Amino acid sequence: MSMPAALSRLALPVIGSPLFIISNPDLMIAQCKAGIVGSFPALNARPASLLDEWLHRITEELAAHDRAHPDRPAAPFAVNQIVHRSNDRLEEDLATCAKWKVPIVITSLGAREDVNAGVHSWGGITLHDVIDDRFARKAVEKGADGLIAVATGAGGHAGRLSPFALVQEIRQWFEGPLALAGAIATGDAILAAQAMGADFAYIGSPFIATAEANAAQAYKQGVVEGRASDIVYSSLFTGVHGNYLRASIVAAGLDPDNLPDGDVGTMNFGGGQAAKAWRDIWGAGQGIGAVDAVEPAAERIATLARQYEAARRRLSLGA
Repeated sequence: MSMPAALSRLALPVIGSPLFIISNPDLMIAQCKAGIVGSFPALNARPASLLDEWLHRITEELAAHDRAHPDRPAAPFAVNQIVHRSNDRLEEDLATCAKWKVPIVITSLGAREDVNAGVHSWGGITLHDVIDDRFARKAVEKGADGLIAVATGAGGHAGRLSPFALVQEIRQWFEGPLALAGAIATGDAILAAQAMGADFAYIGSPFIATAEANAAQAYKQGVVEGRASDIVYSSLFTGVHGNYLRASIVAAGLDPDNLPDGDVGTMNFGGGQAAKAWRDIWGAGQGIGAVDAVEPAAERIATLARQYEAARRRLSLGA
């Protein structure tokens, strides 16, 4: 399968993952201008009418960038849609995405044929995140153009499988666009993802600690200071297993080593529980040990690009 045009002009094979609450137009535009896919969850635009304003601004600013820099146009952007039944905004948000012809829609927490068909109707493509081969097959059967393999160690909702096993099983039958998520925080790891068979690295947690991110300073600093051992895997907060910063769990008055299981039936992305993911319980992946400062997104991407090229040269010389 050939690579969709929307994914063929990246300066670096990276998709910035949509971070609930944190991703905003400032961060996403910076990512796209630096040559990687920038994204944000539609639900970050509150109220729903704000989504139209965000997409207007994003479209205009990226078009202006392309006119000013025809030699290095911006990468395309993506909007994440939660297709779980708890999202009562889905239909309205999809209509707004259709209005602005969003080039890439990332779907999460369920695969739906009607959503994929809707995105295709305006010329967009869909990428669906999956945690195992069974869900990957279902997503493709329902019309997803590409897959995001969410392996162990990824920030937020994450699977349990090794990236080696997950990519290997998907690549046995799927030739389409494939991104890999799971503790990828360096240029070396981007190249490793490609070596395993993925087309793109899916990177989220390092962008929490950026100047543009809509995250509390304590959250950003927690990512800078954190290590893999500071990540706790639990289903308590949304009903779906995810990775969270230990310090935020402690700050909420909970024991991170003795958390009960959650109930997916109580998942609610708009509610107001006392200790709520992602407002109070901070998601992060196991790769945060590579993040040592809060900096502009463009600088972080430039560092990733230098590391990526250095890794390629190192392996080439070694051969």
